Amino acid sequence: MARQTPRPTPTATQTLKPLVRHCLCCGDTMWAAYHNYRTITTLDTVLRLTLQIRRCLNPHCSQVRKPYRPEAEGRLALPKHEFGLDVMAYVGTLRYAQHRSIPELHHALSERGVAVAPRTVTNLLERYDELVTLNLTDTDRLQRLTKPQGRVLLALDGLQPDVGHEVLWVLRDCLSGEVLLAQSLLSAAQDDLAELLRQVKQALSVPIAGVISDGQPSIRAAVKQALPKVPHQLCHFHYLREAAKPIYEADRHAKKELKKRVRGVRPLARRFEGRHDPEAEVMRGYCAAVRRALTDDARPPLVASGLKLSDRLNAISTSLERVEKRGPCPRTSCVSRRCFSGGWLLPLPYGLISE
Repeated sequence: MARQTPRPTPTATQTLKPLVRHCLCCGDTMWAAYHNYRTITTLDTVLRLTLQIRRCLNPHCSQVRKPYRPEAEGRLALPKHEFGLDVMAYVGTLRYAQHRSIPELHHALSERGVAVAPRTVTNLLERYDELVTLNLTDTDRLQRLTKPQGRVLLALDGLQPDVGHEVLWVLRDCLSGEVLLAQSLLSAAQDDLAELLRQVKQALSVPIAGVISDGQPSIRAAVKQALPKVPHQLCHFHYLREAAKPIYEADRHAKKELKKRVRGVRPLARRFEGRHDPEAEVMRGYCAAVRRALTDDARPPLVASGLKLSDRLNAISTSLERVEKRGPCPRTSCVSRRCFSGGWLLPLPYGLISE
């Protein structure tokens, strides 16, 4: 569909000239023939470029009268594109590092002042995928990176930004940290993953010493099919998660029991609705602290969510004890643990795991 609104007014100007003044084919001097004008939208500004175009005038040269554009132009944007490479990289980072959807990407760009249509965001993401694919399929680059280390430890995992969409499978070398292959697949079937492993194996000049994954059955079958003699093991995080499953289950049970003891926080908060005296403000603050502790989850197995909840509730209980011992404030009525009816915040030991 044609553009319905005018492009933003440029906020900065820049003139680019070719660094090379002599023809690369015949060596004759290339003369400045004319100027081109181009507007590029970046994350920070709308840049108006003035491009000096040079041409070789030697009639016997194969590049006669062909335009030679400034080299620095390619560092700002792709040919015939309105948006800079920094916008494209920003879209790709939000998509695959933070799992943002297309509407969220459009909103993030709009917040940064970039005037862009939602459909253009999709086009930028497609161009980003094409650039990544071109870079990763460079066989010379892969061999240059992996040859000094003499082997490759291959990590394989899939990333699904949106449920129901294609899964981006990434194969990375653990020794150098470089991504060897990234490709979107509609399914995670054994044959599809095995083909990805074969592509990486053919592109490398060094052997694959081992494969690391999350232990998904299709990945195990694909590794066995494509790399039958290569060792395959779980990554450290998944290995730790499997080893910590008994502790995780006990901690989850403890968190559930702790939540039972603080279910009265919502009726208590309703008792102080509409009041603006200091006592009501303090009680609403304590209720908000309890609700925050209940909803602030941890990430097992590295952090125990039940233990984290117990520490926070005990900190609230200790604070209430200090308020009660200090006595009533002259400017307000007493704020004590008696306000929390039924003593639902007393006591909060983390001994439920051993029970």
